[in-house]
Amino acid sequence: MQHGKYRFIAGFLIVPLVIYAVFVISPFVQAIYYSLTDWTGLSPNLRMVGFDNYVRLFHDSVFWAAVGNSVTLLLLLPVVTLSLGLFFAFMLNVGGRRRKKAVIGGVRGSGVYKIIYFFPQVLSVPIVALLFQFAYNPESGALNSFLGAIGLDGVQPDWLGDPQLALWCVMGAMVWANVGFYVVLFSAGMSSIPKDFYEAALLDGANRVNTFFRITLPLLWDTVQTGWIYMGILALDVSAFAFVQIMSVGPGGPDYSTEVLPLYVYQRTFRDGQAGYATAIGVSLLIVTLVFSAVVMRLGRRERLEF
Repeated sequence: MQHGKYRFIAGFLIVPLVIYAVFVISPFVQAIYYSLTDWTGLSPNLRMVGFDNYVRLFHDSVFWAAVGNSVTLLLLLPVVTLSLGLFFAFMLNVGGRRRKKAVIGGVRGSGVYKIIYFFPQVLSVPIVALLFQFAYNPESGALNSFLGAIGLDGVQPDWLGDPQLALWCVMGAMVWANVGFYVVLFSAGMSSIPKDFYEAALLDGANRVNTFFRITLPLLWDTVQTGWIYMGILALDVSAFAFVQIMSVGPGGPDYSTEVLPLYVYQRTFRDGQAGYATAIGVSLLIVTLVFSAVVMRLGRRERLEF
């Protein structure tokens, strides 16, 4: 049984490992190489400049504005999205009144609510961004029209044109677009938790809040941790780029209030022809993403609970 075991394992692993090295590891290595050059992105001619691009980052005010906005999304977007997803999923599965022959149950019509919450996932990111852009329109948008209808004509802000509000408006659209996925994901996890746990807790006098923090959340922790990492990467990746590119003034404005790292990479590459410098920004973004994932995995580490 042991004869030729390692050759057998290597025979199955070598092809996937080669493919992974070529299509995943190799682009990262190439990115680090190009970040040390003055490549324009169009010309085949390039010159090694060492760490000049990275030194330039420290003196680039727009880069630091993008870092600040990306970190804000990184810290707040997962918290808001996952908290809403957990709350709605808990209400749809456990938050209803007890009925006959049922220890626990969701609110009435929970199946319909799940479909409604999941509906944004059917829409593509550009469509969602355009819908919210129309809603935020200061002249004819739904929000200001509603404020005018209830007599608040004097409180009709320029949502995407105000540097103090623009990033929060973009974040609101991103939360709306993603929370439905986590409602369905957490609902699936909650439906697998044995009802006996809730029955025992209710017999002991526990309320809904106690059952959530003592039963539901600990048993869903692995799913929540994975969702946290995914939402953090989404806040730093192409989704943030798409929302800001479509919704914001400029884009990235006003006054760089919505500038994020993926958008800045795009602008430096295709607008300014500074692919080497843009790649250095991309490498910095990679480092931020890896640090975030490592921190979440480390802080979220706990004993695995099974049932």
